[in-house]
Amino acid sequence: MIVVKRIYNLQANDSGFKVLVDRLWPRGIGKDKVDLWLKDIAPSAELRNWFKHEAEKWDEFKLRYWEELDKKHELVDRILQKERAETVYLLYGAKDERFNNAVALKEYIDKKVG
Repeated sequence: MIVVKRIYNLQANDSGFKVLVDRLWPRGIGKDKVDLWLKDIAPSAELRNWFKHEAEKWDEFKLRYWEELDKKHELVDRILQKERAETVYLLYGAKDERFNNAVALKEYIDKKVG
């Protein structure tokens, strides 16, 4: 199972493999909270700066991000391999819980696998 969660909302009893999928490390979070930092799976700086978590850009953001992900099969496969053995948490730092790259990444994975 893959779960999307804001890193600041992570609980001690959230057992599973924790993957930070942001390009930037979130403020105030220790390295011990994350098992793997896959910063290269995050959207490019250009795309992130264009999007700015603006809801009206969400559909276009997803399309552009998914095009980037199509070129990162090995990183997506790392998540899928871990998911076969345990719950994987896709962690992000953004305040917006609906319109962020971790949500888009999970949707991409669900479409590719499902």
